[in-house]
This record gives sequence, C-alpha cells and structure tokens, in this order.
Amino acid sequence: MDTLTFLGTGDAMGVPRVYCDCGVCTEARFFGNNRRLRSSVMVEDGQNRFMIDCGPDWRNMMETNGIRQVKHMLITHAHFDHIGGLPEWADACRWLRVKGSLYAPREVLEQIQRQYPWLSNHMIITEVDDGITLCGWDISCWKVNHGKNGYSYAYRLEKNGFSWVYNSDSINLNDEEKKPLYGLDLLVLGTSFVHETAEFSTRSVYDMKEAAELLAEVKPRKTVYTHMSHGVDVNQQIDLPPGTVLAAAGMSLKLSR
Repeated sequence: MDTLTFLGTGDAMGVPRVYCDCGVCTEARFFGNNRRLRSSVMVEDGQNRFMIDCGPDWRNMMETNGIRQVKHMLITHAHFDHIGGLPEWADACRWLRVKGSLYAPREVLEQIQRQYPWLSNHMIITEVDDGITLCGWDISCWKVNHGKNGYSYAYRLEKNGFSWVYNSDSINLNDEEKKPLYGLDLLVLGTSFVHETAEFSTRSVYDMKEAAELLAEVKPRKTVYTHMSHGVDVNQQIDLPPGTVLAAAGMSLKLSR
C-alpha cells in the first residue's frame, strides 16, 4: 500500500516564529496544535521510500518519526526552507556509508551544487527534467510561478491509475502551468494564509481564497493544503472547499482510489 505522510506543513519560517507573539505563535509555542515544521512529505510503498524536500527541520523530522536512513530525495526548488537539511542528510549518508540519491531539475541542481559543492561526495545527483520513476511512481515536473520569489517546480506522480501533484510553492498560475493539475485524485497545494493582505506583487504563495478559485477550475477529487504560515489557525473554523483538508504533521494518506 502506497502512503503519503506529511512530515512538515509550515511555510519558510515555520510556526512559531521566534520573534512573534501573535495568537497562533503563542498557541504553537505552549500547546502545539499550530506548531509547524517546514514543509516536507514522505512517500512509501511498504518496502521503499522517498522524500520531497529537505528543509532545515530534516533532523527533527527523522528523530520524531524514528527514521535513521532515507536514500532518495526529490527537491522542488533551491530555497533554504526546502534544501537547508541537505548537509545533515549528506552527513548521515557519510556515516552510514550509503550514498543517497538526490533528484531535481537541472537548474535546481546547479543552484544546490553552487551552495553545497561537496554534496556529490556523498550522494548520486540526478536530473529529472525528462521524468523519473521512484517507488513505482512515474514522476514528471514542470516550472511554476513562485511570485516575488521567482519559480519553483511542481511534481505530478502517477501509478496504477492514481494521479497526484505536490505543489508547495506557487501563485497565480497561468493556463499552461495549470494543465498538469487537471484529472487529479489528489492535489497537495501550498497556501500560506487564509487571506493574505500584502500587496500582490510582494507575494509568493496562494492564499486559501485564491486556492479555492483554482480548485473550482481544476477540480481534484481531494486537496490538502500545506506550507501554512502563522496566518493560519487550525483551532479556528476555516471555510474550505468540499474535499479539502489542512495538512498536519504525521497525517498519512493512502495513495489509491
């Protein structure tokens, strides 16, 4: 049985933010319902696993879940909240004497290798622009608008008639960028706020109001919102489209109909 597990569901800064005393950060700090590590997921087929993104909370995620080894890592883009854990993963590969396998589009790998030029000593680095297969999933990628922050990549995964997309960092997708979102059984979509009031040109990720409009167009069977900032309070009632839920650390979904 293939499963998708959410290891982290937060935005770039996580929740709580160290400097912040807002209601969400205070609740997260003392009670924890809103505590969120940087966004990352794990896909498992019962024998093998791979992760999508390796942010600075990677070690915390591994310890929390009692996992000592991950051999395969797929990266969406080279921002710190998605690659900050790569040095720790590389160190684990070194000590375990097992080379990891790092996968990303070519331009993302070029950025990663400029930042961490020694990673190739401890892992096999593979470009995925033309697609790849992991745990039996046929995986394709495409560039998506990340607003002020440039671009990210989304991944569409297909296996045994089940199709799903992981798209953690995007906003204002054009028609071409939306095409792979049609016909999905599951869409994992980044939504940093319920409603973000910042000037649009300064923004980088959908809010939940905008996401609802996207869902009405592409019509996935199920949607999970992730990449949530301290602008999202899970203790409050949030008006979500039908078939939509908020991600939570440790939440696991079956990847089958």
